[in-house]
Amino acid sequence: MNPPIRRAAAFAVSYRPLAEADLPFIATLYASTRAEEVAATAWPEAMQRAFLDHQFQAQHNHYQGHYPTALWLVVEAAGAPIGRLYLDDRDGDLHLIDISLTPERRGGGIGTAIMADLLDWARAGGKTMTLYVEPPNPARRLYERFGFTAEGEAGVYEMMVWRP
Repeated sequence: MNPPIRRAAAFAVSYRPLAEADLPFIATLYASTRAEEVAATAWPEAMQRAFLDHQFQAQHNHYQGHYPTALWLVVEAAGAPIGRLYLDDRDGDLHLIDISLTPERRGGGIGTAIMADLLDWARAGGKTMTLYVEPPNPARRLYERFGFTAEGEAGVYEMMVWRP
């Protein structure tokens, strides 16, 4: 079952299952989330692209292997893909694997609306919500505003938990 869309409906957001044909969009989206970081390496552009393609494949394979029952969703606005939302709905916990929006859609309230809808869904089910985030990620401030607290580390990531 897809998560409800209440607040995100104000942005004409909808979700649909990820399909094989979406992988080029998802790979480009992934690259956009790391472009600034990789540009700082001063590698030639072709090397940056190859690195990001490799990292995307590694991440995609890891997610698919470690979360076999997860919801793999493409976020759309007015029928056009604008992001991805990956969720693992476990017993007692809604785990946010990933949420990413295209650069032009970041910072406009869509992510906040989606998070509010997800937390309403978790609350209605009496579930916690967990996620992993790199501490310098600007989204971390959003998670803190929603009441997530840091409760551990996994490599370069910090685990954050929200409780109803």
